[in-house]
Amino acid sequence: MAVQSGKDLLIKLDMVGDGSFETIAGLRASRISFNAETVDVTSLESTGGWRELLAGAGVKTASISGSGVFRDASTDERARQIFFDGEIPLFQVIIPDFGVIEGAFQLSSIEYAGSHNGEATYEMTMASAGALTFTAL
Repeated sequence: MAVQSGKDLLIKLDMVGDGSFETIAGLRASRISFNAETVDVTSLESTGGWRELLAGAGVKTASISGSGVFRDASTDERARQIFFDGEIPLFQVIIPDFGVIEGAFQLSSIEYAGSHNGEATYEMTMASAGALTFTAL
């Protein structure tokens, strides 16, 4: 795989619930992380006292985060609506030359900031709220 540009990692939001995804406006940095809890099944009979884990038993989670310049675009308005209405819409994360992750996420944090001699910025974090799908590119 060739080196990829960071700007090609996109976070997209289902704008009206019909699968019409739009890239969230103004993002400068984006990230997705995956986690899986472990279930420890170690016992006195475990070989050599080594920890044993139960395969496929832990809770899987994903989180998406992004930060950027506040543009007051339709995606900014939709993000505010999602947060204040407590909605859990579909999001997509496009990972260049790898694939598309899609699933329901809750907007768990949104922050706005600015200084008198700089641009208005925002940061948001989304937590997975169900099964995710992966489609290879």
